[in-house]
Amino acid sequence: MKIEEVYSQVIKAIEQNNKFVIIPHHNPDGDAMGSALAFKVLLDKIGKHSNVVTPNDYPEFLHWLPKNESVVVWFKNKYKAKSIIEDADVVIFVDFAQLSRIEEFNDKLFEDKTKILFDHHPDTEGFPDLKITDTRVSSTSELVGRFFMETKFSTLIDKDIASCLLTGIITDTGSFNHNSSRPETYEVLSVLLKTGVNKDEIYNKVYNNFSFERTQLLGLMLNKNLTYLPDFSTAFMCLSQKEMEEYKFQHGDSEGFVNVPLGIKGIVFSVFFMEKKDRIKISFRSTGSFPANEIAKKYFNGGGHKNAAGGFCKLSMDETIKKFKEALSEYKAILNTSTI
Repeated sequence: MKIEEVYSQVIKAIEQNNKFVIIPHHNPDGDAMGSALAFKVLLDKIGKHSNVVTPNDYPEFLHWLPKNESVVVWFKNKYKAKSIIEDADVVIFVDFAQLSRIEEFNDKLFEDKTKILFDHHPDTEGFPDLKITDTRVSSTSELVGRFFMETKFSTLIDKDIASCLLTGIITDTGSFNHNSSRPETYEVLSVLLKTGVNKDEIYNKVYNNFSFERTQLLGLMLNKNLTYLPDFSTAFMCLSQKEMEEYKFQHGDSEGFVNVPLGIKGIVFSVFFMEKKDRIKISFRSTGSFPANEIAKKYFNGGGHKNAAGGFCKLSMDETIKKFKEALSEYKAILNTSTI
C-alpha cells in the first residue's frame, strides 16, 4: 500500500473516532515520549479525547515536555491505565515494533480497538491494523513529524509539538551523531524550527540537567568500569546495582553512557551493561558499517538499528561479559575493517 493511502486511512481513523490512547514502549526514552506527547498535543488541538499511558516510568529530564502532567504510568496506577485503554476507540503505538516491548500489558486489552503503529525499527509484527514505518528515518519523532507535515495537520504544528518532536530526534540521534545523514531528516527539522522553538534550550533541558551524583557515577564508569579491547576496536562499561545505590541512581541517569567510549580513537563498538534484578540490560552503539543490532539479536535477545541497539541477558554480570567476549571473536575481522 502506498504511503499516501496509509496516511488517508490513518486520518480517517482519527476523524471518525473520539477517544484515543497513545502507548510508547517499556522504559520510554526521548523519542518514545516525544512522539507520544506530540500526538497528544495534536489530538487535543482538534478536539479529541486522548491519553498517554506508559508501561513504566521514564527519565526525569523528560518531565518538562508539554502535556507531561497528564501521562498515566501503568505500574503506578493500573486501574486508571486499564480503564483508559478499555474506553479508547483507537490505540496509537509509538516507537516499538513488537508487543513484547510493552510486556506489562495483556494483548487482549487491544483486541477490539483500531490499532495504529508509528515506528522506525525493523521486524515489525503484524499486530497493528495500520502502520507507518520506515527504518531509514532517524527516529519515530521524525516519522510522526513527516506525517503531520504532509497531511491536513500541517497547520497545527506549533511550539509544543515541535518541542516534543525535536526532543525525540535529538535524543535518538545522539545529538545528530548517528542515523542522521538523510536530507529528509533536516526537512522535518526545518519545519519544526520555523515554529520558533528553541533548540538550544531543549538540548540544555535534556543533556545539561543531571544530578551531581550522576556526574560522579560517570566518573566511576570511566575510571574503574571501562574496559578497552583494542584488538577488537571495542570498549565496554558495566554498572552494578550496588554502585547504583551508592550513587543514588535515578531512572535515566545512565542515558548517554554507552556513547562515551566512542570518543576513544579507533573504537568502533561500545557496549554498556547494567545490572537489573533479574537480568543484565545491555546497550550497544557502533560507528560506521559495524552492525550493532546483529550481535544484539543473535546473542542477547535484542535488536534495533545498525548503529544503536539493545538487548538483555539473564546470566550474571560476569557470565554475560564472558559471553559477550566470546561473541566478539566472531566479529573481529569486521570490527577491525569497519568504515564510517
